[in-house]
Amino acid sequence: MPEAKNLRDEEKVPIVPPLKVIEHKTINKRFGWWSAVVLLESYGRKQVCFYLWQKKPEGGWKRKQKFAIHNQQDWSLIQDAVGGMIETLT
Repeated sequence: MPEAKNLRDEEKVPIVPPLKVIEHKTINKRFGWWSAVVLLESYGRKQVCFYLWQKKPEGGWKRKQKFAIHNQQDWSLIQDAVGGMIETLT
């Protein structure tokens, strides 16, 4: 049975060339804000990025934040740091 498509992922992320979107997953899209994790290719190199866009009054989206993860070593450091703090959340 095919996996159900997430309706939040139907809209194309507002990323333009020369960046090439390979895949994306919306994390949250509400109250005029859209966050997503995007696998993209930038000048021949792949990276995973966390994006945050804000809805513009005239329509469309404006990028507010972009955080790129360039390699697995960086990701391991991020996971360790977040993992050590996430347990304090209730």
